Amino acid sequence: MREIKASAVRFNERSDDYDRYRPSYPSAVIDALFAGLAAPETLTVVDVGAGTGIASRLLAARGARTIAVEPNPEMRATAANHGLDVLDANADALPLPDGSADLVASFQAFHWFATAESVAEFRRVLQSGGRIALVWNERDDGDPFTREFGDTVDHFGDRMALAGYRNGSAYIQDLLRDGGLANVRLTSFPSGQRLDYKGLLGRVRSTSYAPRAGPDYDAMLERLARAFATYSHEGAIDLVYRTDLYMGENP
Repeated sequence: MREIKASAVRFNERSDDYDRYRPSYPSAVIDALFAGLAAPETLTVVDVGAGTGIASRLLAARGARTIAVEPNPEMRATAANHGLDVLDANADALPLPDGSADLVASFQAFHWFATAESVAEFRRVLQSGGRIALVWNERDDGDPFTREFGDTVDHFGDRMALAGYRNGSAYIQDLLRDGGLANVRLTSFPSGQRLDYKGLLGRVRSTSYAPRAGPDYDAMLERLARAFATYSHEGAIDLVYRTDLYMGENP
C-alpha cells in the first residue's frame, strides 16, 4: 500500500472548507501559464497536489485534458465529485508514462514536496519543450487586515505541522534551474478574495496548521472577530494576495 505522507494527512477533515473558501486564481495567471504553448485543447496537463481541484477546474475549462494528482483521500474524493480525472499518487512517483504531458503544474502545494526528486519526476513525464508551472497565492502584508489575519493564524497555529515545508523565491528558482529547466522566470499578479465572516472562518479552517478546537481555536476566533469588526465594510472583508507564477521549460 502506498504511504500517505504527513503533508497530505494534515489536510484531513479540511476538504469541505478548502473547496469552499480557498481563493481561486486570476484568469491572467492561467493565460500566462498557457502562453506560448499549443492550443489548450491539444494539451495534456498534470496538476500535482491538486487538492479539491480548484486549479484543475480552471485548466480543464480552457479545454486541456487535465489529470489531477492528489494523495489525500478526502481531497481526492471532492475533486472527483467535481468531475475531474484524479489519481492517487505522490509528486515523486507519478503513475504516468515518460513524455506524456505538455505541462506539469502545482498550485499552492509544491512547498510540501519541493525536492530535486519531485522536479526530476515532473521532467520525466514532460515532453521535450514541455513546461513546469508552480503557482502560489501569497498574502499581501501591506494590507492591514491581511497582515492581521496572517499574524493571528501564525500565532495560534501549530508551527510543527509545517515541518518539511519548503518555499522562498530563490529556493524555488534554484531548484528548477538545478533540475535542468530552461528559461526559469517568476511573474506576479495582483489578486484577492472577498469574504463575509462565515467565509473568513471557513478560510481559517482550511489552513493546515490552524487549530480546529480548544482554547487556542477560541482565542484565534476572538482575535479575528475583532479584526473583522475593525476592517470590514458592509459585512465583508478583502484578503489581498499576490499570485506568483514560476515557470521553466523542459529542454
